[in-house]
Formats: sequence, C-alpha cells, structure tokens
Amino acid sequence: MVRECIILGIDPGTTIMGFGLIKVVGNQMQFMQLNELDLKKYDDHYLKLKLIFERTIELIDTHNPDEIAIEAPFFGKNVQSMLKLGRAQGVAMAAGLSREIPITEYSPKKIKMAITGNGNASKEQVAKMLQNVLELKMLPKNLDATDGLAAAVCHFYNLGKENVGKSYSGWTAFVKQNPKKVNRKS
Repeated sequence: MVRECIILGIDPGTTIMGFGLIKVVGNQMQFMQLNELDLKKYDDHYLKLKLIFERTIELIDTHNPDEIAIEAPFFGKNVQSMLKLGRAQGVAMAAGLSREIPITEYSPKKIKMAITGNGNASKEQVAKMLQNVLELKMLPKNLDATDGLAAAVCHFYNLGKENVGKSYSGWTAFVKQNPKKVNRKS
C-alpha cells in the first residue's frame, strides 16, 4: 500500500510567518503551496500571536495535514527577539496540538543541512535548492515562505528516522516529554 500524507511546514515569526505544504505519495513529494502571513502592520504583540494561531488553524482545517514540521527558534544576541519567536512557535504548536496533529521541531541548521547539505547555507541557497527539487516556477519575494516549505521538506527527508527532532503527538505527549516545564509551581 502506498503511504500518502500532507506535511505542513512552518517558519514562525512575529513579523512574517512562512509556511509551506507538500503532499507525500509513496516516496515522492509534491509541492502544494507556500505563502506567508505578514504581520508587519500590527503593533500589538498579542494580536500577532492571535493571528498566528488563527492562520495555523485555518491552514489545518483547509488542508488537513497529517503532520507538522516547525522551525525551532535559534538563540541570537537579542533575548527579546528570541522570546517573541518562542511565543510565535508556541501558538503555532498549540494550534496543531489542539487538532491532535503530530508536530516535529527542527533546528534551523538541521533544516538547512537536509535541504542543501550545508548547515550554514543562506536563505537564498535554501530557496534555490527547493526551487530545483520541487520545480517551482518562481520564488516569493520574502524567503520566510520558503523557510516554512523547507521545514516540511526536511521532515519528508527524515520520515522513518529515529531522533529527528522533538516530536509531540498531542498535549499528553507534550506534558510527558516536558514534565519540568509543565509541573512547575509559581
């Protein structure tokens, strides 16, 4: 029997959330969609988080993905930026968990390595490789959308492998894997 599934890839951000969808049939992937949620015009951080959650739910309800691959925030010099990225990732994950869709988190280096063979590749290199592999006619102006698509393709390349990244199949799995984060008393 040929396995068929849809993978939603998300590059979370509070300025732009990039996302891409691929369909897997057997051992072949087919491009479905890539786009972005532009949040630049909003000043309220909490409104941005609400919009990320709602858009993720809309994507789930429209395309019925079987799995979600999400890029993990990376530690940079600005702690406030990292906190905001973590919140954006968290609400996107919460949307998937609320629909009981398995989620796998990948570091930016792991995604770049899976797509280009170089963990330090630029956004442009990742985008060009995706354009070649998926035969995309055009690339978007902002490469956050291709970063979301890259997370989905990375997940495809890692299907069936052990220790690919942090995976959660629902709230119960998340709580089991993060007991110190969840059971901490204020």
